Amino acid sequence: MNTIHYSAESLENVDQLLTLYEALGWNSLNLTLDELERMCRQSWYALYAYDQQRLVGMGRVISDGVITGIICGVGILPDYQSRGIGKELLTRIIEHCEKNKVIPQLMCTEGLATYYEKLGFERFTIGMTKRIKR
Repeated sequence: MNTIHYSAESLENVDQLLTLYEALGWNSLNLTLDELERMCRQSWYALYAYDQQRLVGMGRVISDGVITGIICGVGILPDYQSRGIGKELLTRIIEHCEKNKVIPQLMCTEGLATYYEKLGFERFTIGMTKRIKR
């Protein structure tokens, strides 16, 4: 039985977000609980996946709310991967963007490109980053 439910409500337990980021190896910047909470709160849209009360995945969008929305931070706890949770998060995130006439875009590693292409994304540019000292 699928017990996963999705919510755009603010996180009640930011500790669970830290657990998710650490389980995925995403906290190389050593973000604090306050920074993680602010990251989600300041996102244009954030969606969370729960199994009962346990945060098992999330995704968010950074946007001006008018033209473009950059999908980022889509991640699922390793024990919950390959169950369709990421696909459902993305489907709901894309629906939210489309409803608001915001074009969803994302950057991903080369290894994930075919996954996103199956969800209707197309390659269109080169991603670049500027390293900063934190």
